[in-house]
Amino acid sequence: MTPHGDLPVPRHGLLLTHFLTVRDVAVSRRFYADVFGGEVVMEGNPAIVKVANSWIIMNPGGGPTPDKPGVTLEAPQSGEHVSSFLNVRVADMAAFHAHALAQGAGFLAEPVDRGSELRCYLRDPDGYLIEVGQSTGLLAGIHADTPAQSV
Repeated sequence: MTPHGDLPVPRHGLLLTHFLTVRDVAVSRRFYADVFGGEVVMEGNPAIVKVANSWIIMNPGGGPTPDKPGVTLEAPQSGEHVSSFLNVRVADMAAFHAHALAQGAGFLAEPVDRGSELRCYLRDPDGYLIEVGQSTGLLAGIHADTPAQSV
């Protein structure tokens, strides 16, 4: 466990964290600590993993509460339709990709060179989509081509 100083508590203003509803807190906590080199700040209720300069908070789902009436939290049911995803930027795609594979991460495809960046996607144990990218051409003002749309 880490000291209070590593909890996501702003000294002033605000601080952004990302909350994930997960099926198994221990499995998800290990994934974010191992694959992304995160530091476990809290084991559970909720689990908090500090990843770089951000925090991922994980807890099981549940029904409505007084502060969120009519809202039920649940992990993704399908990986085919998503409305948001975690976007992670890395300094070295090859090193990250090799490390993540060694930790058991499964990628949807090998990293793709889009001109502006190298990019690939993986899923966490609950099926949340995670984009991993390394800015390359973007640093020289090169933007990615718009992908062809399926018909």
